[in-house]
Amino acid sequence: MFSFRRLAFLLALALPALPAVPAQSSSSSSSNPTQDQGQSSSQAQQPGGETQGQITVQARIRLRREQRRATAIHDAYSHRWESYMDTGYLRFKPGPSLQRLTYYAWETGLTRFTNERLGYTLVGRGYYGTAYVGLNQYSQGAFTRPAISQYDLLFGPVYRFYLQPKYSISGRAMAGWAHGNFSGDTNGISPPLLGLYPDANTYAASVSVIGEYNLAPNIAFKLAPEYFFTGFGSTVQASRGFTAGLVYRFGKQ
Repeated sequence: MFSFRRLAFLLALALPALPAVPAQSSSSSSSNPTQDQGQSSSQAQQPGGETQGQITVQARIRLRREQRRATAIHDAYSHRWESYMDTGYLRFKPGPSLQRLTYYAWETGLTRFTNERLGYTLVGRGYYGTAYVGLNQYSQGAFTRPAISQYDLLFGPVYRFYLQPKYSISGRAMAGWAHGNFSGDTNGISPPLLGLYPDANTYAASVSVIGEYNLAPNIAFKLAPEYFFTGFGSTVQASRGFTAGLVYRFGKQ
């Protein structure tokens, strides 16, 4: 009887403390998901931060590359003057009914640039070749292949429409004066009797595309295919050829 009373007394003391035990366990369990969510959210933010950093580094690299490219272009094409000494080749018809001959040429020129793209060129040229005139009552012996020559002075604009640090592509149009010396090797025979154009001064015009490859900021190799027009014998000679040589740039703008 005494032990039963003691047991009942202990149970009466223990019952008020039982609801607190589940509450503590539930609070501890509820606090853990919050911490896990915070950790997962912080871990989720870390990859985003690394990606943004990578994008920033790539943008800086791209910006520096563009700055180096712009500097190289400015160093090469900001010169005020450009001079050159070239050789040339031209397929020219020396008479109304004669076959085309090969002209070999020298060319020298000076270009004044107003900015990196636009300039104005003054060019002097000399062409030399041998014309085949065939056999007739006048062309005997050495006179079947007389040497002829031509001299030109041209002026016109040039425009660089594509610029890169190592090369550029330009367009050029020129017009001017041409002198044909077709009687220098005919031994006094009039050139028209041999089928050649008579000695004359006439117009000349040229349209060309110029490619320049930079060996250094102030030195480049130039190649310029062109159409060349003259008006000897009151006709139009449309000739195709090219000039090539070294370019020297000087005088910063």
